[in-house]
Amino acid sequence: MSSETVSRSTDTNSIQVISRAADILKALKADNSGLSLGQIAERVSLPRSTVQRIVNALLYERLLVINTNKGGVQLGPEIQSLAAAGRLDVVNVVRPVLTELVRQTEETVDLAEYRHDHMVFIDQVVGTQRLRTVSAVGEEFPLTCTANGKASLALVDDESVIEILEQLRGKPNESTKTLDVIVKELKTVRAEGVAFDIDEHADGISAVGAAFRTSSNQLFSISIPVPSPRFASKREKLVSLLQASVAEIQRLF
Repeated sequence: MSSETVSRSTDTNSIQVISRAADILKALKADNSGLSLGQIAERVSLPRSTVQRIVNALLYERLLVINTNKGGVQLGPEIQSLAAAGRLDVVNVVRPVLTELVRQTEETVDLAEYRHDHMVFIDQVVGTQRLRTVSAVGEEFPLTCTANGKASLALVDDESVIEILEQLRGKPNESTKTLDVIVKELKTVRAEGVAFDIDEHADGISAVGAAFRTSSNQLFSISIPVPSPRFASKREKLVSLLQASVAEIQRLF
């Protein structure tokens, strides 16, 4: 057997191991309550002995940890570090698109991350208008009365949406609309691809927002907040430019 053949065989085996490790991590992502080796083997369709070898390697790298309460293994702290690094990359990747959107609209453009029961602003490019809206990076915003919140909720499955809305009912700053009205509004957002906040979150400020998911399934939204007196006249243009920008971002990811 030639050295070239051995090299190709080694490369193939290495790729197979990485692929299997990825399958195991994805299985735990779907159910991170603590799975046994047998449960993992069943879900990824691999022999238990193979799963054990890969799991041991992932434990050593802290990508997995032992669940001390239920037994089995679950995603480890190193995964969280990788996820945090991914969030930083999103800001760097998206920033040029935000900057171009500001150039085209002259309005402030925000990037927010979905955090299950609220939105967090993680980047902003300030508009060039004299009268403009500005929020602090790191500021938290509600889900049901903001354009970015509604756009993000529209990308969440119906069952989870109902659960989230039940938890948010009566919470300060959230919409006072009934659950049925909000669910109906989210259906419209899904159909149109954008969400609106017309003086809902703050008097005198209206916004349009659109959400997207990254390849790692993180959920973000871009919103364009505008003083309400000039929002109506710019609405169609803002929607068109925002949709084009989100389409470009989705291609990047």
